[in-house]
Amino acid sequence: MGRLTTLVIVVVIILIFASIPFFLRGAFPMYYGELISEVASIHDLDPMLLAAVIQVESSFRPEVVSKKGALGLMQLMPETAAWLGEQTAQTISPEDLLEPSVNMGLGAHYLRYLFDRFPTQYAALAAYNAGPTTARRWLEEGIWDGSYERTGQIPFAETRSYVRKVVIMYNLYSLLYQ
Repeated sequence: MGRLTTLVIVVVIILIFASIPFFLRGAFPMYYGELISEVASIHDLDPMLLAAVIQVESSFRPEVVSKKGALGLMQLMPETAAWLGEQTAQTISPEDLLEPSVNMGLGAHYLRYLFDRFPTQYAALAAYNAGPTTARRWLEEGIWDGSYERTGQIPFAETRSYVRKVVIMYNLYSLLYQ
């Protein structure tokens, strides 16, 4: 009877561990998977990072409007979107930003722009949240070195939290969906 009990316990433990990703995917779904993959590929971004930014920004809700007026999945400000539209030869209206493919395309373009101009992905994420001028000042004045380990030095609590949340969600999505 002892071996049978041990076998049952081992099987139950294996089933529990095997089902954890299933339950975590239910708790942390990744919507727009095909669109995320396509847009990430176009802009040479890790799709799991793009998904993490979208999750933190809007929880995958395309209709979301922030108190400050940021719109859509990637919470783009209309002024930033208009500038991005100029860079990509598009005329972008605020209503366009509620369309997932438009918002994600512009947001990914902006992320790529920031990744190309900042020394670390963490600094680029901070710039996405606080603005590039502010993030650049933190780096140039030695307030923050752009590392994940020193995110506690980021002066804005919202931006500190934002960078950390995106990294956590990136790691989780990478574990669950790759």
